[in-house]
Amino acid sequence: MTCSIESLISARSSVIRYQQDRPVDTQIIQQLAELATRAPSAFNMQNWRLLAVQSPDSKRKLHHAAYQQPQILQAPATFIICGTLNAHRTLADTLQPSITSGLMPEQIAESWVDAASGLYEGKSQAQRDEAIRSASMAAMTLVLAAEGMGLNTGAVGGFDAAAVQDAFDLNEDILPVVLVTVGYAAEHNWKQKPRKVLDDVFTLL
Repeated sequence: MTCSIESLISARSSVIRYQQDRPVDTQIIQQLAELATRAPSAFNMQNWRLLAVQSPDSKRKLHHAAYQQPQILQAPATFIICGTLNAHRTLADTLQPSITSGLMPEQIAESWVDAASGLYEGKSQAQRDEAIRSASMAAMTLVLAAEGMGLNTGAVGGFDAAAVQDAFDLNEDILPVVLVTVGYAAEHNWKQKPRKVLDDVFTLL
Protein backbone atom coordinates (compact mmCIF):
# COMPACT_ATOMS: atom_id res chain seq x y z
CA MET A 1 0.00 0.00 0.00
CA THR A 2 1.37 3.40 -0.93
CA CYS A 3 0.81 6.69 0.85
CA SER A 4 1.23 10.24 -0.29
CA ILE A 5 4.20 12.18 1.02
CA GLU A 6 1.76 14.47 2.85
CA SER A 7 0.22 11.48 4.63
CA LEU A 8 3.62 10.13 5.63
CA ILE A 9 4.76 13.44 7.08
CA SER A 10 1.47 14.03 8.89
CA ALA A 11 1.35 10.56 10.44
CA ARG A 12 4.97 9.60 11.18
CA SER A 13 6.28 9.59 14.71
CA SER A 14 9.58 8.71 16.35
CA VAL A 15 9.46 5.07 17.44
CA ILE A 16 11.21 3.99 20.63
CA ARG A 17 9.86 0.41 20.85
CA TYR A 18 10.56 -2.08 18.07
CA GLN A 19 9.52 -5.65 17.27
CA GLN A 20 12.72 -7.53 17.95
CA ASP A 21 11.71 -10.61 15.96
CA ARG A 22 11.24 -8.74 12.64
CA PRO A 23 14.59 -8.07 10.94
CA VAL A 24 15.14 -5.67 8.08
CA ASP A 25 16.87 -7.20 5.08
CA THR A 26 20.38 -5.93 4.38
CA GLN A 27 19.36 -5.10 0.81
CA ILE A 28 16.71 -2.73 2.15
CA ILE A 29 19.24 -1.13 4.49
CA GLN A 30 21.53 -0.53 1.51
CA GLN A 31 18.63 0.86 -0.52
CA LEU A 32 17.78 3.29 2.27
CA ALA A 33 21.40 4.45 2.38
CA GLU A 34 21.39 5.00 -1.38
CA LEU A 35 18.16 7.00 -1.21
CA ALA A 36 19.52 9.10 1.64
CA THR A 37 22.40 10.18 -0.59
CA ARG A 38 19.86 11.73 -2.98
CA ALA A 39 19.46 14.56 -0.48
CA PRO A 40 20.69 18.02 -1.47
CA SER A 41 24.04 19.40 -0.36
CA ALA A 42 25.87 22.67 -1.00
CA PHE A 43 27.82 22.54 -4.28
CA ASN A 44 26.75 18.87 -4.42
CA MET A 45 29.62 18.17 -2.04
CA GLN A 46 27.76 15.15 -0.67
CA ASN A 47 29.54 15.81 2.60
CA TRP A 48 28.10 12.92 4.56
CA ARG A 49 28.96 9.42 5.70
CA LEU A 50 26.39 6.79 6.69
CA LEU A 51 27.00 3.77 8.90
CA ALA A 52 24.34 1.10 9.47
CA VAL A 53 24.69 -0.66 12.80
CA GLN A 54 23.20 -4.19 12.70
CA SER A 55 25.53 -6.70 14.36
CA PRO A 56 25.13 -7.43 18.09
CA ASP A 57 28.65 -6.20 18.83
CA SER A 58 28.13 -2.93 16.95
CA LYS A 59 24.77 -2.43 18.66
CA ARG A 60 26.41 -2.83 22.07
CA LYS A 61 29.02 -0.23 21.19
CA LEU A 62 26.42 2.24 19.96
CA HIS A 63 24.10 1.51 22.88
CA HIS A 64 26.88 2.48 25.27
CA ALA A 65 27.67 5.69 23.33
CA ALA A 66 23.96 6.57 23.17
CA TYR A 67 23.48 6.55 26.95
CA GLN A 68 22.00 3.02 27.00
CA GLN A 69 18.81 4.00 25.18
CA PRO A 70 16.96 0.69 24.66
CA GLN A 71 15.80 1.30 21.08
CA ILE A 72 19.41 1.03 19.90
CA LEU A 73 19.41 -2.62 20.92
CA GLN A 74 15.81 -3.29 19.87
CA ALA A 75 15.85 -1.83 16.37
CA PRO A 76 17.03 -4.12 13.58
CA ALA A 77 19.32 -1.34 12.39
CA THR A 78 20.43 2.09 13.45
CA PHE A 79 21.99 4.51 11.01
CA ILE A 80 24.74 6.83 12.22
CA ILE A 81 24.37 9.85 9.95
CA CYS A 82 27.58 11.86 9.83
CA GLY A 83 28.66 15.05 8.16
CA THR A 84 32.17 15.26 6.75
CA LEU A 85 34.58 18.14 7.13
CA ASN A 86 37.00 19.32 4.44
CA ALA A 87 34.69 17.96 1.73
CA HIS A 88 35.47 21.00 -0.42
CA ARG A 89 39.00 19.65 -0.93
CA THR A 90 37.68 16.70 -2.93
CA LEU A 91 34.88 18.61 -4.67
CA ALA A 92 36.59 18.51 -8.07
CA ASP A 93 36.55 14.71 -8.00
CA THR A 94 32.98 14.67 -6.68
CA LEU A 95 31.77 16.84 -9.57
CA GLN A 96 33.65 14.94 -12.27
CA PRO A 97 30.76 12.53 -13.01
CA SER A 98 28.49 15.52 -13.65
CA ILE A 99 31.04 16.85 -16.16
CA THR A 100 31.57 13.46 -17.80
CA SER A 101 27.83 12.90 -18.23
CA GLY A 102 27.44 16.31 -19.86
CA LEU A 103 25.20 17.56 -17.08
CA MET A 104 27.57 20.32 -15.95
CA PRO A 105 30.04 22.35 -18.04
CA GLU A 106 33.60 22.06 -16.79
CA GLN A 107 33.85 25.82 -16.31
CA ILE A 108 30.86 25.79 -13.95
CA ALA A 109 32.37 22.95 -11.94
CA GLU A 110 35.64 24.86 -11.65
CA SER A 111 33.78 27.94 -10.43
CA TRP A 112 32.02 25.85 -7.78
CA VAL A 113 35.32 24.43 -6.58
CA ASP A 114 36.78 27.92 -6.31
CA ALA A 115 33.71 29.24 -4.48
CA ALA A 116 33.66 26.32 -2.04
CA SER A 117 37.35 26.73 -1.30
CA GLY A 118 36.77 30.39 -0.47
CA LEU A 119 33.82 29.58 1.78
CA TYR A 120 35.27 26.66 3.72
CA GLU A 121 39.06 26.45 3.59
CA GLY A 122 40.46 27.27 7.03
CA LYS A 123 36.96 28.00 8.37
CA SER A 124 36.13 25.21 10.78
CA GLN A 125 32.79 26.63 11.92
CA ALA A 126 31.54 27.06 8.35
CA GLN A 127 32.58 23.48 7.56
CA ARG A 128 30.85 22.18 10.68
CA ASP A 129 27.66 24.10 9.94
CA GLU A 130 27.58 22.74 6.39
CA ALA A 131 28.28 19.19 7.56
CA ILE A 132 25.39 19.35 10.01
CA ARG A 133 23.05 20.79 7.38
CA SER A 134 23.89 18.10 4.84
CA ALA A 135 23.75 15.22 7.31
CA SER A 136 20.39 16.44 8.62
CA MET A 137 18.92 16.54 5.12
CA ALA A 138 20.25 13.06 4.41
CA ALA A 139 18.74 11.83 7.69
CA MET A 140 15.28 13.20 6.91
CA THR A 141 15.44 11.81 3.39
CA LEU A 142 16.24 8.40 4.88
CA VAL A 143 13.36 8.70 7.36
CA LEU A 144 10.83 9.46 4.63
CA ALA A 145 12.21 6.70 2.40
CA ALA A 146 11.89 4.17 5.21
CA GLU A 147 8.40 5.28 6.16
CA GLY A 148 7.41 5.06 2.51
CA MET A 149 8.53 1.40 2.50
CA GLY A 150 6.31 0.61 5.46
CA LEU A 151 9.11 0.74 8.02
CA ASN A 152 9.19 2.84 11.16
CA THR A 153 11.96 5.12 12.34
CA GLY A 154 13.16 7.13 15.28
CA ALA A 155 15.55 10.07 15.37
CA VAL A 156 18.02 9.95 18.26
CA GLY A 157 20.02 13.01 19.21
CA GLY A 158 21.12 11.81 22.61
CA PHE A 159 24.59 10.33 22.17
CA ASP A 160 28.22 11.09 22.84
CA ALA A 161 29.67 12.02 19.44
CA ALA A 162 33.27 11.52 20.58
CA ALA A 163 32.39 8.08 21.94
CA VAL A 164 30.77 7.16 18.61
CA GLN A 165 33.86 8.31 16.74
CA ASP A 166 36.06 6.23 19.02
CA ALA A 167 33.86 3.13 18.98
CA PHE A 168 33.69 3.01 15.19
CA ASP A 169 37.17 4.31 14.37
CA LEU A 170 35.93 7.48 12.66
CA ASN A 171 38.57 10.08 11.91
CA GLU A 172 38.26 13.68 13.06
CA ASP A 173 36.77 14.77 9.71
CA ILE A 174 33.70 12.56 10.24
CA LEU A 175 31.19 14.23 12.55
CA PRO A 176 28.31 12.10 13.94
CA VAL A 177 25.18 14.27 13.70
CA VAL A 178 22.11 12.12 14.34
CA LEU A 179 21.11 8.49 14.78
CA VAL A 180 18.11 7.02 12.96
CA THR A 181 16.67 3.72 14.18
CA VAL A 182 14.83 1.62 11.59
CA GLY A 183 12.50 -1.33 11.97
CA TYR A 184 8.90 -2.27 12.73
CA ALA A 185 7.10 -0.57 15.58
CA ALA A 186 5.99 -2.61 18.56
CA GLU A 187 2.93 -1.77 20.62
CA HIS A 188 2.77 1.17 23.01
CA ASN A 189 4.55 3.78 20.92
CA TRP A 190 3.18 7.30 20.93
CA LYS A 191 1.46 8.71 17.89
CA GLN A 192 2.78 11.98 16.48
CA LYS A 193 2.64 14.58 19.24
CA PRO A 194 0.78 17.87 18.62
CA ARG A 195 2.74 20.63 16.92
CA LYS A 196 2.72 24.33 17.68
CA VAL A 197 0.11 26.34 15.81
CA LEU A 198 1.50 27.57 12.50
CA ASP A 199 1.26 31.25 13.43
CA ASP A 200 3.80 30.65 16.22
CA VAL A 201 6.50 29.40 13.85
CA PHE A 202 5.68 30.74 10.38
CA THR A 203 5.72 34.20 8.81
CA LEU A 204 4.61 34.91 5.28
CA LEU A 205 6.58 37.87 3.89
